[in-house]
Amino acid sequence: MLASLLGTLLPVFLISGCGALYGRFRKPDIRSLNTLNMELFVPLLVFAVLADRQAPLGDYAWLATGAALVVLGSGVVLWPLVRWLGLSSKVFLPPMMFNNTGNMGVPLLVLAFGPEALPAAVVVFIVEMLLHFSVGLYMIDPRTSLRRLMRMPIVAASLTGLGVNVTGIPLPGWLVEAMHMLGGVCIPLMLFALGVRLLEIDFKEWRTGLLGALLCPLSGLVIALPLLWWLPLDTLQSAVLLVFAALPPAVLNYLVAEQYKLSPHRVASLVLIGNVGSLVVMPLTLAAAFTWLHPPI
Repeated sequence: MLASLLGTLLPVFLISGCGALYGRFRKPDIRSLNTLNMELFVPLLVFAVLADRQAPLGDYAWLATGAALVVLGSGVVLWPLVRWLGLSSKVFLPPMMFNNTGNMGVPLLVLAFGPEALPAAVVVFIVEMLLHFSVGLYMIDPRTSLRRLMRMPIVAASLTGLGVNVTGIPLPGWLVEAMHMLGGVCIPLMLFALGVRLLEIDFKEWRTGLLGALLCPLSGLVIALPLLWWLPLDTLQSAVLLVFAALPPAVLNYLVAEQYKLSPHRVASLVLIGNVGSLVVMPLTLAAAFTWLHPPI
């Protein structure tokens, strides 16, 4: 289990470190790279996952409900604390709500629970992604109109991919493969850009990052634990929901902050330190999930 966890997390830090090293000697145009990523590579990845995975969404309705409640509920429980601490809710809350389901959660869940966990992992990824680019963007800019949201490439890709998934429209294999290849660029590019941005972090941002590393999994678990008893989930789906709730902030939070010019250096700290903290949090959470799947006699 530890080897699987390290195999998932260490590439995150290695690629970010390469970005920081390159940024130390060069000054790459990170804003242009992030715009390209947001408008092309990320939407292609989302569409390819939704259209190609063919996740049986109808069999996972309660799991999708639980995932949505975890995402939204974590923001609700943390909002009074954020106000009390004088933090910016637009900067601090989205990384606490929208977690690293894509490039950490899905592979980690499959490694931990086997291929049978893949449909459930894809379902929670779909829920998190759609909420991120609807509720999340509205939190950042309440003036964002529904028409503008629908015109965003990643929202259009999500809805189109879901439509293909539900209707079962067949796609040519060569087209799916091309989208997977282009979409695969987005995760390492996000991590590389994150490493460049980390060069701007000062000591006080590290303290904000440490606070986020604690509150992100804690708020998710506070919501998820009662749901394990209230929702009619089987044991595998319960284990998936438990791990999903404890995941660290998604790298995509930094990309959105960069695009909206919302303290991207502070969000970068929340993302990086939150993922470092997952080296402690995730083994404990996985141990609890395994216990849930295989309770001691």
